[in-house]
Amino acid sequence: MGGMSISQKILAAKSGRDSLRAGEIVLADVDLAFANDITAPISIDFVKRLGVDVFDKNKIALIPDHFTPNKDINSANQCKIMRDFVKERKLPLYWESGEVGIEHALLPEQGYIKPGMLIVGADSHTCTHGALGAFATGMGSTDVGFAFATGKSWFRVPESIKFIYKGERNKWVGGKDLILYTIGKIGVAGALYKSMEFGGEAIAGLPVEDRLTMCNMAVEAGAKNGIIEPDDITIKYLSEHGIKQEDYTIFKSDEDAEYADVIEIDVSQIEPQVAFPHLPSNTRGISQIKEDIKIDQAFIGSCTNGRISDLREAARVLKGNKVAKYVRLIIIPATVEVYKQALKEGLFDIFLEAGAVISTPTCGPCLGGYMGILADGEVCISTSNRNFVGRMGSKKAYVYLSSPAVAAASAVAGKIIHPDEVVR
Repeated sequence: MGGMSISQKILAAKSGRDSLRAGEIVLADVDLAFANDITAPISIDFVKRLGVDVFDKNKIALIPDHFTPNKDINSANQCKIMRDFVKERKLPLYWESGEVGIEHALLPEQGYIKPGMLIVGADSHTCTHGALGAFATGMGSTDVGFAFATGKSWFRVPESIKFIYKGERNKWVGGKDLILYTIGKIGVAGALYKSMEFGGEAIAGLPVEDRLTMCNMAVEAGAKNGIIEPDDITIKYLSEHGIKQEDYTIFKSDEDAEYADVIEIDVSQIEPQVAFPHLPSNTRGISQIKEDIKIDQAFIGSCTNGRISDLREAARVLKGNKVAKYVRLIIIPATVEVYKQALKEGLFDIFLEAGAVISTPTCGPCLGGYMGILADGEVCISTSNRNFVGRMGSKKAYVYLSSPAVAAASAVAGKIIHPDEVVR
């Protein structure tokens, strides 16, 4: 019998077991459970129906990020349910408009994510948090409501796939390109209910923000979670966000851990990637795009690419350039802290001079909520994580996925292009 993967070790620790094998079912203690303004009202209703209090006020986060500032009466009522519950139960982990950010950017930034944690969220992109060495996965609202009430959740222990990234990244190639390439390679069901464990020398050289982007999109390959073993870069990031080493436990996979598959990827062969409609797996290297793909909108933001490093990359491309006529460029910082830092660094001046629209933090356009809905037949290049039919508005619209650099360059050109064609 072989050793355990990092995911299996965390689930074993949280369920009081010395060891676990893939396929076993365990009831485990949750370190953090959270929900947003779409999903929380159902979780809250579940807790109220049980007639109990939450299991630990400091381990539940309610984050109104999808439709805030509220776009209509329904979204306002959803947020009121959250706000009333927070007041009634005196829950500290709640952020009102003016301080809230997109949950998967906000929680790591505010120091609530630590290595070794078991995290459940009523949002599919909860897997983002595996970038800091936690086991994090999205669940339905009632499952999260159960976690709110009991502090526990059940899991079928996933098999793991180990992805080893070798070589040196090319110019303009970051975490978004690596994960788009990977999903293109294995397909949207290529890691179904498995743990995607990312490692190798190329990951060791990747900043935490890029690692968050990679783990964010693990679910787009069907994965239960994405995870990266903590290293010195992780520890430095955590320290910068107020977390001391004695406050967390680092788990690492055994040398003889059993994997369902091991996939090696040479990143030196990867160029900026673009996912064509209507699946994140429909990827091509940008040099393979021979036709002119004209765009109506470019969106830079979301839990995938709304962090400060993403905005810096966009500014690098947009500086001194103008958005093409009849093209809308929407830029949304993921959190208030990102917003403040971008303002401080003068990035907003660059964006506004280029002709971009800047919004307060929200998930809005990513899920076709508001702040950037597409009309029939329109084309958008987006730094978000999904390009399904109807994802950003009309079912007759077309969404392409890319990095912030490609999205910014495309906004300038009015068509999808390589950043080098704008930044020379």
